[in-house]
Amino acid sequence: MAADPQRATDPVLITDAARSYEEELAVRKRRYKIMMGMRIPFMIAAAAFYQIPWLAVALLVLSIPLPWVAVLIANDRLPNKAEKTNRYQPDRRQIEQREHPVIDG
Repeated sequence: MAADPQRATDPVLITDAARSYEEELAVRKRRYKIMMGMRIPFMIAAAAFYQIPWLAVALLVLSIPLPWVAVLIANDRLPNKAEKTNRYQPDRRQIEQREHPVIDG
């Protein structure tokens, strides 16, 4: 399929543009902080439930792999969109089709 030269000059709509690197990095940092923030409450809850051994052990087991998982998720970049470029398509139907009177002076 040959490329249309007129199509290349049409403006590209950026409303569906991918996130910038800074925005993506901020999202990954937030995910990391949330996951690492979950580790301390799990350990505190395990200490609080020391009288229920199975619950305390389960909370500790959950808190052990959290740093590793948090690093993996924080380093994982979002997938690139495999979409075709969204270009502006003017709607010609909105233009009036009737004749307009011309005033001669």
